[in-house]
Amino acid sequence: MLVNLTVNEFLDKVAGKEPVPGGGSIAAFNGAIASALTEMVANLTIGKKNYEEHQELMKHIVEIANRRRSLFIADIDRDAEAYNQVFECFKMPKDTEKQKAERSAAIQKATKHAATVPMEVARNAFELMEVIADVANLGNQNAITDACVAMMAARSAVVGALMNVRINLGSLKDKKFAQEMAAEADKLEQQASEKEKMLLDAVKQELEL
Repeated sequence: MLVNLTVNEFLDKVAGKEPVPGGGSIAAFNGAIASALTEMVANLTIGKKNYEEHQELMKHIVEIANRRRSLFIADIDRDAEAYNQVFECFKMPKDTEKQKAERSAAIQKATKHAATVPMEVARNAFELMEVIADVANLGNQNAITDACVAMMAARSAVVGALMNVRINLGSLKDKKFAQEMAAEADKLEQQASEKEKMLLDAVKQELEL
């Protein structure tokens, strides 16, 4: 499993000649990083003076971010497995009309799954951005830039995952499914960009000398 590799081993594998782990796994990895940073900022707030009124919220955020981190970690391998499933389908025999039909159906099913996995990553990453906004606004302000990095990593997870959604939609015969996913992808990307910009603009203004 990819998640059991050291950081150096994982990056070496990314840099190798194989197509997996690729952009989809990295998008999930960015989601995990964003989750971990969110947990850190919340943990740095718990028990600190001047933040007493937000203690329960921060504890709740730690729980939410921890669960999301586990999901994203699992998605690192899920994305790679989804790609491999599509690749295996293309290797199916196509000597007879029956084999061709079975191969085509298998490719379509695997491709739809390969689009669904990164869409789930994008959805979860966007939902995490809402949590990051709360921890940035109400959490330990000494860690505000860490919250900003979490927000940027989450947006990267959203946009990166959506690129992997879109590349799979073009080869689907189920046009209704493809169109619905494409519309959701466009909306998610726009909302993620707006959410990131809102936080970064506010923090940059606060940090101006």
